[in-house]
Amino acid sequence: MEIDVNFPGGVRVDAHFGAFTVHTDQTTRDGGEESAPSPFDLFLAATATCAGYYVQRFCRQRGIDTAGMHLVQRLDVDPASGHVTKIRVEIQLSAGFPDKYKMAVIRAAEQCTVKKHLEHPPAFEIVTSQLELVAT
Repeated sequence: MEIDVNFPGGVRVDAHFGAFTVHTDQTTRDGGEESAPSPFDLFLAATATCAGYYVQRFCRQRGIDTAGMHLVQRLDVDPASGHVTKIRVEIQLSAGFPDKYKMAVIRAAEQCTVKKHLEHPPAFEIVTSQLELVAT
């Protein structure tokens, strides 16, 4: 997969891949206009929505209605570094959710591929290249 990133103005940064464009911005405190989520906010949303996908799939496979169900993600943050130390996902089940599936739905959410990548992170390599100027 290739993601092309460009800089549309201000401190906004956009990512283009396939037929999609993901817009990001920063808070006004960080020089942005808050016109879109920050990249870190998108990262956090990815962890929550990924777990949500696996919960939803689990329920669909068993014919369990997801109406009224929610996932709430909360963070523990180290005040000294500002880094997230724990991501806690609470699956808020609907009133009629079968008791026999409560542990299984947790195991389903734990299959989130974003979570699995965080548990076994990839190596990063950052390089530069320079475009050639073409005379016209």
